[in-house]
Formats: sequence, structure tokens, C-alpha cells
Amino acid sequence: MPQTRTTSDSTRSGMLALTSMALAVLTLLPAPASAATPVYTMTAFTNSSESNMYVYQSYDGTHYGLMKGPAYTPPSGLIRDPSLLRHTDGVYYVTYTTNWDGNTIGFARSTDRVNWTFMQNVTLPTANLQNTWAPEWFKDSDGSINIIVSLRTTGTSNFTPHVIKALNTSLTAWSSPVPLSGLGPNYIDTFIVKLGSTYHAFTKNETSKYIEYATASSLTGPYTFKGTGDWAGWGNWVEGPALVQLDNGSWRILFDGYSSGKYYYSDSANTFASWSAKKELPSLTGFVRHLTVLKEPGQAGDIRRLQSFNFPDRYARHYNYQARIEPNVSPVEDSRFRIVPGLADGNSAVSFESVNLPGYFLRHSNYVLVLARNDGTDQFKQDATFRDVAGLANSAWTSYQSYNVPGSYIRHSNYTLRIDPINSSTGQSDATFKEVSP
Repeated sequence: MPQTRTTSDSTRSGMLALTSMALAVLTLLPAPASAATPVYTMTAFTNSSESNMYVYQSYDGTHYGLMKGPAYTPPSGLIRDPSLLRHTDGVYYVTYTTNWDGNTIGFARSTDRVNWTFMQNVTLPTANLQNTWAPEWFKDSDGSINIIVSLRTTGTSNFTPHVIKALNTSLTAWSSPVPLSGLGPNYIDTFIVKLGSTYHAFTKNETSKYIEYATASSLTGPYTFKGTGDWAGWGNWVEGPALVQLDNGSWRILFDGYSSGKYYYSDSANTFASWSAKKELPSLTGFVRHLTVLKEPGQAGDIRRLQSFNFPDRYARHYNYQARIEPNVSPVEDSRFRIVPGLADGNSAVSFESVNLPGYFLRHSNYVLVLARNDGTDQFKQDATFRDVAGLANSAWTSYQSYNVPGSYIRHSNYTLRIDPINSSTGQSDATFKEVSP
């Protein structure tokens, strides 16, 4: 497997102590392996279609890039509320609402998060079951796989959260539904996380339209409400809560502001006691509906900014898909890139993937650097690959030689990034950068 890389000032400083001959050899070798960047995968249906699931990816939990959309259309013709799980077999599974009325939930599977195969619809053996909504995966600390699902048997305000448990590892056989004591009647869209020995449930009060909060010492309850009404300041007419823990240890809740046509998120750094003011989810607000997010460790690549050597207040960024250097970059995310093993050569070269537009890479086109979506072609991979070598103006910094135009390097010219042959001291300075923490 290709080695990943890491970059630090101390490593580069140590290299200065080597002889020039040793340094020349070392710059041709791949750098040591690095800690991986977490990956957040989102599944959602959209305002434009309840028949198609879209899949997105993020490296910071805030900015998501489309992996594929539509990515899956079920035989039932309806896919609302798709919830995502990665099972112990390494395969990804979604469960989803199959119909507005009825007693089934649907299942599909994927090995790559992009290509999905229908598995089955499962009928829940509950008498007089009229609505079966918003199935949500929950993996307990004992390893058991469960689904929390909202069921209605009678009346118009009798939704109650239930749990079903997988009876086999293939996730094809399920227990009968058991109600979650204390959460009902008339609560839907229940999402549960477990911290220590406590189960934390976030659930929509379908009468008041607020997302409320309850805890229990058992998955099936009894639950005690800790936050009701507008306890977190999110307002009402919101639904579909989904939680994910961020790298800094805080928790993020995402929810659907369906009456306003917006999608929001809010963060808590004190175990759900208080929450930040809600914000719209960048770029996807108003498009996605009732989503879930799965966080996994493990994609190679360091998130860095590229600082100009001769204009140290300026950093590489993308703007309208063009690459340039600027001071005071706003939003700062435009200047953050995952420096990953090269698309065309993962052993001795690198590529630059945008953090806030995952799947988009810096490539040269007519010698000018642009940000473009990876189309998977050999030409794209070569244009987006660069050999990182000791800085041409300062060997403690870094320069980037084009993979398929080997006499040319990334440089800035009139603040625009491009590739050029370097034949002057000014060119050497223009082509020298420092990889700094974001």
C-alpha cells in the first residue's frame, strides 16, 4: 500500500542538518506515515425527490461534497429518512422509510458508499400498524445492532418510538418491536446515543413540534425528560435529529427545519447541557432532508494551509474554482487542503484535495491551477499530482514539481497559482511554500 505522509517544521529542520547529498536523496522518498483524517458520510433524501438517496462526504463535519446523487432508488419508490451504519463485516447498510402508510422498513447495502443494492423490506409484526416511520440505527455498547423506529397503530397522535433488535449478523432477521417507555405518545424521529451507562434520546414532540431530550439507564427505558419545549433554543417545527461527535469531543446535532425549508446544526461541549445557536448547514441547507451522518477514522491525508514564502501573509486558496494566494482568506476553509498520496503516484508525490469541497482537487489546466472534481481519468490524476521536494528558495520549506510536466513547479504569478519552469531567484521564491496547521 502507498505510504501516507506527515509534515512538521521539526522534521524539515532536522533535514537541514544532513549533508546536501543526503538531502537530495531524501526528497525523493515518501514521508513517514501520518494520522488519518476522519471521514463523515452523510445519507439524505432531498426536497426535490423522496425517491432517491444522495450520499455526501466531509472531512470536518461541516462542509460536505457530493459523492453520488442519486445514489440509490428503492423498489418501493420512496426513500425517506435513510440512516447509515457500517457493520462489523465492513459493509455499509441503510435502513429507510418505505411508504407513508404501512408496516415495513427497507434495507440496502454497499461496499463503497456509492453503489447500493436493495436487500429487503422487513414487515414489523405489530397489530393494526398504520405508519412505520424514520428507522434509525443504534449500535449498543454490547455490540448489538438495533433500530429505533416510530410506529402508529391508532388515532392521529399515537406515534411511539420502538426498538427492534437484529437476530443475526446478516441483519436479515429482526425481533418484534418493543416500545421505549417514557417516550410517548406522539414522539417521532428518535435518535439515541449512549455515553457511559446512560442512553440519551433526542426525539421530536409531534404535538408541539420541538426536539426534546430524555435519558434512561436502559435502552427500552423508562426515559425521563431533561429538556422540553424550546429548551435548547432551536425553535419548533424542526425534526429528524441526528447526532455525531466531532474531533474536539463536542457533539453536533443536525436537524431539518422543514417549515422554513432550511437545514441546521448546533454544537454542545458540555454533554448536552447547553447548545450553540443553530446555524444553516453550508451549501446543503434547503436541499437535503432528514439525514444521518456516520463518522469513521481513517483516510490518509494531513489538512494543511500553504503559506507563501515571499508573501508570508498570503495563503493558497480556491476562489470560484481558481487557485491563488491571498491574505486574510475568508472563508478560511477555502485555504484548507488535504495533502494526500498523489492520485497518479501515491509513493513519491502528493495531491491537494479541498476540505470544504471534498472530491475536488487542485490540478493544472493550460498551466493554470484550478479546483476541479476528480473525474477518475488518468489525465486528471496526472494533472493533479505533484512531487514535493525541498523548497527552491529555502530547503526548510517545500516546492511542488508537476508530475506530468516535470520541469515546472507550482508558483504564484500576479497572485495566481500556475505551473512554470523556474529559472530565476524570483521564480524560486514564488515556488516555495510552507505547510502549516489549519
